[in-house]
Amino acid sequence: MKLLTTLGCGAIYAFTFFSNVQEDLSASISRGKELYKESCITCHLANGEGVKGTFPPLAKADFLTKYPEKSIYAVKFGMSGKITVNGVAYNNAMPPSGFGDDEIADVMNYIRNSFGNKNTQLVTEKMVAAIKEK
Repeated sequence: MKLLTTLGCGAIYAFTFFSNVQEDLSASISRGKELYKESCITCHLANGEGVKGTFPPLAKADFLTKYPEKSIYAVKFGMSGKITVNGVAYNNAMPPSGFGDDEIADVMNYIRNSFGNKNTQLVTEKMVAAIKEK
């Protein structure tokens, strides 16, 4: 009987925990969408496809999955120099967003779950704060 009670409590805890994570992710994505519209859409476009050879795509972007820390770094501190996204080389500059760590987390959650991207790992403000300027 104790085993059933323990398993039942564990199942309820797991359901509650994962439900909260999904709710947190959904809320973050919604906030990130608004920030994207304000600042990122100019270069990366409404569909996230960017401009080939000039502004890298965010749509189905392998860079976001291969290099999550570099992606956060780029939004937080900006980026210059050569990168390759989906097999295409880009060598342009991206200015820092000027966003706070919480806003960067929201934008990252939005782009990592939009434009054909699917990543359910929640990017948190704490993860963004851990990224330091080189």
